[in-house]
Amino acid sequence: MEAEELRFESGDEECAGWLFRPPAPDTGPSPCVILGTGASCVYDQGLARFAARFAQAGLAAFAFDYRYFGRSGGEPRSLMLAGRQRDDWRAAIRRARSLDGIDADRIALWGYSLGGGHVQSLALTEPEVAAAICVAPVVDGTRSLLHMGGIRHVLRLAATGLRDGTRALRGVEPYCVPATGPPGSLGVLNSPDAQPGFEAVTPPDSSWRNELCARAALAPPYRLARKTKRIACPILYCITEDDDVNPPELGKRAAQRAPYGELRLYPGGHFDPFQSDLLAQMSADQIGFLTRALIAGSSGQG
Repeated sequence: MEAEELRFESGDEECAGWLFRPPAPDTGPSPCVILGTGASCVYDQGLARFAARFAQAGLAAFAFDYRYFGRSGGEPRSLMLAGRQRDDWRAAIRRARSLDGIDADRIALWGYSLGGGHVQSLALTEPEVAAAICVAPVVDGTRSLLHMGGIRHVLRLAATGLRDGTRALRGVEPYCVPATGPPGSLGVLNSPDAQPGFEAVTPPDSSWRNELCARAALAPPYRLARKTKRIACPILYCITEDDDVNPPELGKRAAQRAPYGELRLYPGGHFDPFQSDLLAQMSADQIGFLTRALIAGSSGQG
């Protein structure tokens, strides 16, 4: 299925987005799912695989790259700041709601890994969000880093963050660390499955770079575990039970606390949602959830 590339403003930069429309909508404006990915990830690492399935099921899907990553604008490259990425989500919501053939009152968010953290945060603050899906999500950023590499990993990243923060104040080139690497390395995601997972989902012509500006380690981490009880829209948590990046138990408890939360558990690790077998099962579950939440008018309460 072909996607239409659309660019939209976020802050002083432009984000790249890709719109998948249903093949033959004949029931009026379509609900729309907005898809965003993890910390350093980009569109071509798997978002289209989910977006195309949503469109085939009758849901428009709008996937995008964050500023400073992929085909979006912004300097320095590989700058990951959660607040700015949430602003990119808000800009994507505005763009989707402005499109012809899109029902502005039926907008859902779909986020993977750190994107799942953004989605939970936005579900708490943005009333136009009608439903949300989190895939292998961040719930507590510090707990995720400890889950991967222990306290030494957290301290080493904090030290590099100070180094890069100082460089930012001086206006010089950023100090970057690898986005992923083997266990014990300075890669932000350094669990046993992380580097092989990136290699498995990254095509040869990808715009992804294995780097992040280290100042990201200085930002306040997500601590969403107890906040999900205030999420007022239907929200689906898709948790991979062998995830060695984000602790699965945190996602399970977050789903249980959300008033309209649903939980689906899957075998496999953090990157397996983008592999064929799990992708088919997970996307089918998500289409069922979105149909209830956006089309059938169900509350989605699980």
